[in-house]
Amino acid sequence: MPDNIRKAIGLILLVSLLSVGLCKPLKEYLLIPTQMRVFETQTQAIETSLSVNAQEKSSEAFTVEKDPHEIKVTGKKSGQSELVYDLAGFPIKKTKVQVLPDLKVIPGGQSIGVKLHSVGVLVVGFHQINTSEGKKSPGESAGITAGDIIIEMNGQKIEKMNDVAPFIQKAGNTGESLDLLIKRDKQKIKTKLIPQKDEAEGKYRIGLYIRDSAAGIGTMTFYEPKTKKYGALGHVISDMDTKKPIVVEDGEIVKSTVTSIEKGTGGNPGEKLARFSSERKTIGDINRNSPFGIFGTLHQPIKNKISDKALPVAFSNEVKKGPAEILTVIDDDKVEKFDIEIVSTTPQKFPATKGMVLKITDPRLLKETGGIVQGMSGSPIIQNGKVVGAVTHVFVNDPTSGYGVHIEWMLSEAGIDIYGKEKAS
Repeated sequence: MPDNIRKAIGLILLVSLLSVGLCKPLKEYLLIPTQMRVFETQTQAIETSLSVNAQEKSSEAFTVEKDPHEIKVTGKKSGQSELVYDLAGFPIKKTKVQVLPDLKVIPGGQSIGVKLHSVGVLVVGFHQINTSEGKKSPGESAGITAGDIIIEMNGQKIEKMNDVAPFIQKAGNTGESLDLLIKRDKQKIKTKLIPQKDEAEGKYRIGLYIRDSAAGIGTMTFYEPKTKKYGALGHVISDMDTKKPIVVEDGEIVKSTVTSIEKGTGGNPGEKLARFSSERKTIGDINRNSPFGIFGTLHQPIKNKISDKALPVAFSNEVKKGPAEILTVIDDDKVEKFDIEIVSTTPQKFPATKGMVLKITDPRLLKETGGIVQGMSGSPIIQNGKVVGAVTHVFVNDPTSGYGVHIEWMLSEAGIDIYGKEKAS
């Protein structure tokens, strides 16, 4: 076959393939999911205008409703079944459907005070001691680095800063070294440290700045009414000096009151200024500090006085671009509802923190805060009557916009498995 004929045939085939690839029916066929999950009593829609019949294989797990633009699947009973599509009586595709036990959570929005206690004591820096041999930091000489956690001294567990001083003075008086067990990331390291006498004060020191707790404010995202398990903040709490996540031994949350707002501007994120409530009553504990927020158990139910009814939750694939709302506090302890736009959303198969891009559209919130400010992290996002996620980070150069995390990952971190099984805390 001559080359010019061969090239012509190839060109025709290429054009044909491109035409087929751009064909709307084929695109819609390819977009029909092969798997989906839906909660009992809840409905999910599969967008398609294809002229196909869709039927449930067993008629027990879910029901199917077809209209010109979508197929609606409503969960009836937990279990698995198949959604079968046929065209002119011939099966063309199947979707495996998993119906999960009904799950609803109560959205938050309340401003909370957070107090974290770390495992051991955290090294946040070094200081030089005036010794008889000149200025030095014994801790730095021992190979300790900022971000290390001292969990043992001479075989004894270290839980708070007050535990450290007696060991230092005893070792200094006897001239012995301290045997330290250090946690560095996922490693445990042993080292020896010799305290040095501060010539100016006459006391023995180790030349380290240490801290055993941290405090701040954030926003409650949700709690599950049966177990009282909650999630808040939507992002990890890191130490202000080392920038590393705080490894939590325990902690607590209290009510807090917003006293004023430092408005955000381009290049300068704003901030909620708040104080812990005067009674300082603990309303819940903290047992996990993860990339998706802080988690624990409430000691008592809390109300936002605007949306205290349990709402369904949405999987990441259900979240759509378009209008939504957030619940948050900008004055005192009053939770209010504000309009936002979900600019983009990524259906995630695996946990990831930045699942949505958000834009504040509410004129009053823009006027009062400039957009997303520090302390707003954790504000629940509600779309079409479902809790879909939480506000996490602001764009530094555009305070009107920021990121959101999908609620399904926060539920899992809280110990509430979306498959209906509780995970150990």
